[in-house]
Amino acid sequence: MSFLFKIEKKNGRMRAGKIETPHGVIETPAFVTVGTKATVKALTPEQVASLGAQVVLANTYHLYLEPGDEIVRDGGGLGKFMNWHGPTMTDSGGFQVFSLGAAFGKNASKISERGAEPESVADSDEKTSVHEALAKIDEDGVSFKSVIDGSVHRFTPERSMEIQHNIGADIFFAFDECTSPHAPYEYQREAMDRTHRWAQRSLDYHQKNVKRDVEAQPTQALFGIVQGGRHEDLRKESAKVIGEMKTSAGVGFDGFGIGGSFDKEDMYTVVGWVNDILPEEKPRHLLGIGEPEDFFGGIENGADLFDCVAPTRLARTGNLYSAHGRINIKNTKFRTDFGVIATGPDEKKCSCYTCTNYTAAYLSHLFRANEMEAATLASIHNLYFIVNLVKMIRQSILDDTFFEFKKDFLKKYRKN
Repeated sequence: MSFLFKIEKKNGRMRAGKIETPHGVIETPAFVTVGTKATVKALTPEQVASLGAQVVLANTYHLYLEPGDEIVRDGGGLGKFMNWHGPTMTDSGGFQVFSLGAAFGKNASKISERGAEPESVADSDEKTSVHEALAKIDEDGVSFKSVIDGSVHRFTPERSMEIQHNIGADIFFAFDECTSPHAPYEYQREAMDRTHRWAQRSLDYHQKNVKRDVEAQPTQALFGIVQGGRHEDLRKESAKVIGEMKTSAGVGFDGFGIGGSFDKEDMYTVVGWVNDILPEEKPRHLLGIGEPEDFFGGIENGADLFDCVAPTRLARTGNLYSAHGRINIKNTKFRTDFGVIATGPDEKKCSCYTCTNYTAAYLSHLFRANEMEAATLASIHNLYFIVNLVKMIRQSILDDTFFEFKKDFLKKYRKN
């Protein structure tokens, strides 16, 4: 089976659809569960599937370093290697360029708060020496040191594609350069232009090497990534260039990632700018976004897929989602609470495995006792909550009740 996207219903920018892949269908909008090193932390693939997850995304950079992309290839590819039978995705390693380069040693993230000052060119250049020890970007690619043993490695667009082909997911991302939200305009443009050149090289390599079915149709998809920071002119230019990019044979990207840096308050506006320009008949993935509030803004502005480590990362610290906001199960009040751990996204008692079988007091005990099972049970709940929240948003689009559902959910969620 080749890659196919169908829109089932559309309302303004938002839409509900289906992505067909060789390993199953992804009903969109959908949350993509992150399995960085070919594993969703603290969970088995069977547990991930049981909570409703449709697709898993692994990290190209980390699998390249350990165990090595060729080992994953020889193990039958990502899905077989990790015993996940559904659709799979891999990122390009571009975010690691950011985290080992512009973000290294600065506590920087892709999302900034309103009022944060951009770096001047001088500030940016002055800080370069701090992060060049781990990553250095040039026109051809990026050289970086392994976080495992300090050995030197190099990614180019072609190498990123080669590694992703070895890992063997259903959907890849083109190699890109992610920038800090505080980077100056001049550097945002430089990085965007470089991302465009890398995107063309990624697309050319992919089309020459992609696996094909008996009818010579590609069985793996490649998404191009739109960059441009918080700047309207850059974002729109990037969406146009990436949206229209093709090989010499006239083949373009199968879908698109909206990546890079955002101002938290303006993120949805940026997504709207981009999606008004990108081809409507292809899926859009909003990279690295996973907070419950953000799904509504992203979906309303045309995003189909989301991924983020937040649900499992928060779970491992005892922070759980509920319809009334996050709770910290380690708080004293939960030590003797023999009731429901948390509500589900519909405000009813959560029907995940954890909340069905255990009390708040028991889960609180596991965290206080530093038991490994604590991370497993909390991760089950958080992933169930997020995956099913997005499924409920999808259903609200089909039922023409999106705006009522959004209003009701956010009113309760933000109350806490």
